[in-house]
Amino acid sequence: MAEIRPFKGIRYNHKIIKDVGSVVCPPHDVIPPQLQEELYHRNEYNFVRIEFGRDFPDKPEDNRYTRAATTLEQWLENNVLQAEGQPAIYIHDYYFAYQGKSYKRRGMIVRVKLEEWSKRIIFPHEGTLSRSKSDRLSILWSCQSNTSPILAMYQDNENKIMTGIKQEIRKKPVIETSPIAGEKHVVWAITDLAVIDNICNYMAIQPLYIADGHHRYESALMYKHERETMSSPNGDAGYNYVMMTLVEFNDPGLLILPPHRLVQGVSKFELKNLQEKLSNFFIIQEFSVDDPNIWHQIDRILIGGFEQVHLGIYGLDNAKLFILQLKDPKSIGSMMPAFHTDIYKRLDVSIIDHVILEIMLNLGNQGEPATLSYTYSKQDAVNRVRDGEFQMAIMLNPVKAEVIKAIADSGDRMPRKSTYFYPKEPAGLVFNRLV
Repeated sequence: MAEIRPFKGIRYNHKIIKDVGSVVCPPHDVIPPQLQEELYHRNEYNFVRIEFGRDFPDKPEDNRYTRAATTLEQWLENNVLQAEGQPAIYIHDYYFAYQGKSYKRRGMIVRVKLEEWSKRIIFPHEGTLSRSKSDRLSILWSCQSNTSPILAMYQDNENKIMTGIKQEIRKKPVIETSPIAGEKHVVWAITDLAVIDNICNYMAIQPLYIADGHHRYESALMYKHERETMSSPNGDAGYNYVMMTLVEFNDPGLLILPPHRLVQGVSKFELKNLQEKLSNFFIIQEFSVDDPNIWHQIDRILIGGFEQVHLGIYGLDNAKLFILQLKDPKSIGSMMPAFHTDIYKRLDVSIIDHVILEIMLNLGNQGEPATLSYTYSKQDAVNRVRDGEFQMAIMLNPVKAEVIKAIADSGDRMPRKSTYFYPKEPAGLVFNRLV
């Protein structure tokens, strides 16, 4: 199954960077322009300069990717960044808060051997877009590094790995950040060969499931293939591996948020007739959006989850939020592409994307292209429709980790934007050089 290895991670030099929390950044796909500027000003050595630098009017010889490579080499030369003295597996405790509740997610940062999807050793669960893959492939060629880790899940019901590292995490961590914006990072570098062997041997019988970073994984595969065309294959070469943070399926900090759909650009005719179409497949309940207890009521109903499909819709009536309860999964499943599995056809997101958006609203087949966006807050979804930014919001339940595993094991993939693992693994704590 999955082959993992320790590696000599590149980390910030504590003699120069006193608090690593000031220099880490989110991965590239969640850095909007305003945050990018904030990170640039937070610290002159903030990792955003490598992970997702400013995009000036670029030239082939001077662009975001060449500047990232130049910055990386300068920081290595000036000892701002340094390599670990010996190969290590890194244990990362990520402390964060969400909706007033505190969480800790524990992961292992490792090198993982790249495998084709067809080998069913590393499993995807969502589709991808080519644009993000192209961006990460450019970073791989320019920096020859995995700048941010892929987040993947593994199964260890008996907790053997975490039990085996208890002595290691009693030692002094190599990184411990001050809290910034409610987040804190603690990292240990495990270099004990016996402990490393135990971890690697256990993982050798386990498949891995990509949680976040499908684009980065597919970019790494493309980079590997391109490198192999330039020289004789070398199984130990760095380009055969990719950096991942591995988290156990049952980790209490593995928080999965639902990407609620926000829709704009639907014709008035389609929108007017939507409620009648919905009533053929759903039992519809109405709730006043001005009721102060609405979200408590909605959360209580929506918790039905996978076994009993419930969806929320706002935008058909400005004063009301509608809760839809699916009547017959078989009848609605027949409206989806036949090649998908039964479990796929029961997903909230599949019903929304295939049946409500594509068929009932004719999304994508109208004269004017519709706009689809996402938010992870039900209240934000309603507010943005009320403010006129969007016509309609469709709310779904979070997908549980075991459902993701079941979908992946079946060989199927969820629609794009089915899950949002919160928070994203940061870039800049530790990264992996491929040379």
